[in-house]
Amino acid sequence: MRNNIDFIAFLKYNSFDEGGRSTPTKLGYRPQLCFDFEKNSTSGRQIFINKEWVSPGETVEAEITILSPQLFENKLYEGLEFKFCEGRTIVGYGTILKILNEKLIRK
Repeated sequence: MRNNIDFIAFLKYNSFDEGGRSTPTKLGYRPQLCFDFEKNSTSGRQIFINKEWVSPGETVEAEITILSPQLFENKLYEGLEFKFCEGRTIVGYGTILKILNEKLIRK
């Protein structure tokens, strides 16, 4: 996987009662990223900012590196919301705060 950061996002992990995970996740976690405008998904590595672990129900800012960024070229913008999933389970929701990979910016 590339080491380039594609964007910074605010992440809200669902609590277990909201259908999220029952255990914390460690930085480097790679769930599927799902955007409403695209039926394809890809994994996105999450490197939490100033944190090593995130528990269900918590929020965090993270650096996101997308496994297949070409799927999203010219499609993303700041403020865009997305889901992150494990299979069919929605683990949480994110909002793009800042795009660092210029190829992804919607023109």
